[in-house]
Amino acid sequence: MSASLLHRLGAFVILVWIAIGLAACSSFVKGGDNRHNQPLSGGVVQGLRNMGSSPSEGMVVRIFKEEQVLEVWKRTGTGTYKLFKTYEICAYSGDLGPKFKEGDRQSPEGFYTITPGLMHPRSNYYLAFNTGFPNKFDRAHGRTGSDLMVHGDCSSRGCYAMTDAGIAEIYALARESFKGGNTSFQLQIFPFRMTAANLARHASSPHLDFWKNIKTGHDYFELTKTPPVWDVCEKRYIFNPAASGPLDALGACPPVLANAALSAKQQADDAALSSQAEAIRKAAERKAAEEEAIRQRGQAVNGFFSGIGGLFGGNPAQDPNIQPVLSGKPATLPTPANQRP
Repeated sequence: MSASLLHRLGAFVILVWIAIGLAACSSFVKGGDNRHNQPLSGGVVQGLRNMGSSPSEGMVVRIFKEEQVLEVWKRTGTGTYKLFKTYEICAYSGDLGPKFKEGDRQSPEGFYTITPGLMHPRSNYYLAFNTGFPNKFDRAHGRTGSDLMVHGDCSSRGCYAMTDAGIAEIYALARESFKGGNTSFQLQIFPFRMTAANLARHASSPHLDFWKNIKTGHDYFELTKTPPVWDVCEKRYIFNPAASGPLDALGACPPVLANAALSAKQQADDAALSSQAEAIRKAAERKAAEEEAIRQRGQAVNGFFSGIGGLFGGNPAQDPNIQPVLSGKPATLPTPANQRP
């Protein structure tokens, strides 16, 4: 084999390796595996029945990064949703905050709509569904990425990885919901539980405005137990707009449907966020001041002993007659040589 051919073959291997790395979680099995048709267990069906729901009812999935949990909520006979089950997330990629570009190995955050076409029954990661990234919001901000999944196998390259057993059950719940006539389900992805205290901990984050934006949709669901209608305008999420039809992602936002409880909660949380963030800032300043005072005391003590060494010659750290201050009392000074017996 010629050197040029080997060189081209090596370059091809490198390109394939890079493509695999950038393709996040896009691998698929080739065989005719039937794992995507596994029926729900009797315990799951009974659990749904006990909460006034059924496999065919609508569902909402919520992800909280910091807590590493995925929640499945199911619609009940009353039309509202109840939490059915919480699943542990094995791993996700990157840090808190949204995904920006292809290859940054960052797991997305925001609101996404999952349709049957985003389900992947033949994923190499056992089973998977695509988050739908980039959505309308992501595209308005020029964000790029592909094949960002929720899947099994406990391994992540920008995805949310579940156990195989966990994704099998979640996948089956979604499949049965689609069979029941639901055309989609909402996926809500948050950095952490959207409390004022958690936001205050991250008040200096460059993502704070984005998080406060998606918190509106989070709070609406918390209060009403129904998923908000979301769209994008002015390059931000809008929830329950008082307008029909899709919005221009870059255009002006219309009014939103009034919700007194939501407005009251947002005002209370904003006040709490401001207060708690200020308290955290002051605590950090006190800690910094205390550490600086300790540093300066240390310098003063070192300067004191250095001065002693200069008066009597030698290095006080090497003179056995000079002892460090341990009790808070001045150390005994050595007797000058001409006064020693």
